[in-house]
Order: sequence, then C-alpha cells, then structure tokens
Amino acid sequence: MNIEVEKVVLDKAPHNAQYIAHDIQKQILYIFATKVKKKICTELGKNKYYILVDESLDESGKEQMAIILRFVDCDGFIRKHFFNIVSVVDTDALTLKQEICKVLDNNGILVENMCSQVYDGTSNMRGSWNRLQALFLQDCPYAYYVHCFAHRLQLALNGAAKDVKVVWRFFSMLTNIVNFVSASVKRRNELNLIRKAELKELLDSGKLETGRGLNQGRSLKRAGATRWGSHFASITSLMSLFKETKILLLEISEHGLNQQFRGDAESNYIAMMSFEFVFALLLMDKIMGLTNFLCQVFQKKKLKIL
Repeated sequence: MNIEVEKVVLDKAPHNAQYIAHDIQKQILYIFATKVKKKICTELGKNKYYILVDESLDESGKEQMAIILRFVDCDGFIRKHFFNIVSVVDTDALTLKQEICKVLDNNGILVENMCSQVYDGTSNMRGSWNRLQALFLQDCPYAYYVHCFAHRLQLALNGAAKDVKVVWRFFSMLTNIVNFVSASVKRRNELNLIRKAELKELLDSGKLETGRGLNQGRSLKRAGATRWGSHFASITSLMSLFKETKILLLEISEHGLNQQFRGDAESNYIAMMSFEFVFALLLMDKIMGLTNFLCQVFQKKKLKIL
C-alpha cells in the first residue's frame, strides 16, 4: 500500500523478514522517541520552561532519572511532557546536573531559559549549598526551586502517622498481612478461588449486582515505602477482600504445612480480627479517601491552587 515501503520490503529484503528482532525493535522505538522529542522541542521553541526531575531504581537496580518539561507553547497552551529517562552512575547533585544539561543541549534547549525546577525533598535535590537546585541557580538565577506538593503531602501524612501509635501499628499489621498472603503464587491463587466461590454464592442468591466492569478479579496490594497514596490502595484492597483473606488465614492456621507457617497465619488472623485493627482500617479508609483525592489534585496539569 505504501510505495516507499514496498520498494524496501519486496525488492531488497527477504520474503520472510518480520522485523521483530530485539535490536530492530529498539531501533524503531529510538526513531519514535526522537520524533516525539523533536515535536516537543518545536512546541517549546525559545520559550521559558521548567523541569520536573525524579530518580529511582529500576527492576535491575540501576539508577534512572526521569525528566519532564512544562511550558507554555507558541500558541499559548500549557504543555507538560515526559521528555527523557536517563541512566545515571549515582545520584550526586553534580552528576544529575551534568546529565540534565546533556539532555537539554543535545535537543537544542537552552539551559538559561529554565525558570523553575521541581524535585522531591531529598537532600541531594533541595540543599542550599552544592545541591541540584543550587547548582542550577548559579546558571539560571530565576529557576526557583519548588518542592513537589504531592510529595510534601505524603511526607506530612507519613510524619503524622508515625506520631499516632495506633495508626503506626495498624500499617505495620497491614503490611504483615498483605506480605504473608501475597508471598506465594499458591496463596494468591487460593485467595482468588475463595473469592470466586463467594461471588458465585452471592450471584446465585441474587444478592450481587451484575454488569459490565463489576465483580472484577482483585488482589491485595502492597504499600510502597515512598508513595503514601499506595497505602490507600492497600487499605481498599484489603477491605474488598476482607472476608476472603479471613477465610484463607483461618484455613492456613488449621491446615498449614508446618507449625511455623500455621503460627504466622494464626497471628495475622488474630491481628486482623482485633477491634483496634478493624477500627483503624475503617478510620484510615475515610481519612485517606480525602487525602488521596487531594494528592491526585496536586498532580493535575491544571491546578487552581486556592
């Protein structure tokens, strides 16, 4: 259908060419990424912009730095684009700055046009002396540093939870329960089988509403160490699977493989069925329903700060 493609594929390439080799796929993705970045640079032009940078470990344990650009384009529209992800040797402020400048220079983006920088609150990012925001201020005196609002909210919630013993014990017990049930594929499958049996019983009795998107398969979710919003997801997942989790823990405590396994299941069962845990579960579900909404608002492209 495409004459240019036909010339290459039919005239020059073997008839069995599928172009699904790993190296070819990477080349195609690189071409796509290059075109997307060129489009973003065209929208940006010579306008002012600010950067959002965060770094974390990938699955292989390598440090990765994500760079996001936010700016007003030539037509007056606010744009916010994921621009690049870079592997870094370490998270030293000078290394991060060099890598960010390299990405900007390679794409023809002037560093001096930076008017703001947004990071989390770690010391290598926010420090007033020889930290990332301070290093950029030397080159761009108007590139003011803003601590991510969503991250600040998460830090405040984390700090508040540590000061309330009941809440801190609750999250500790919640983590133990989720980790115990989700530790093996077998236990996750058993939980799903219990849920399916419960759903079937409710459907047969007519006590459960049916329809598209309802009664989806679910699993318990672990709370992340750095994302307080994941704690809310962990709470809601346990609430939706509370009965199934209770049945599973009870079965393991009675018919587990060995004494230690049965003891761990029983201790988690006792903790989960305690008044303190259930009260904190319901309380934190209500409170974090509000804070999670606020956290999501902080991450919107358009925000009325008042």
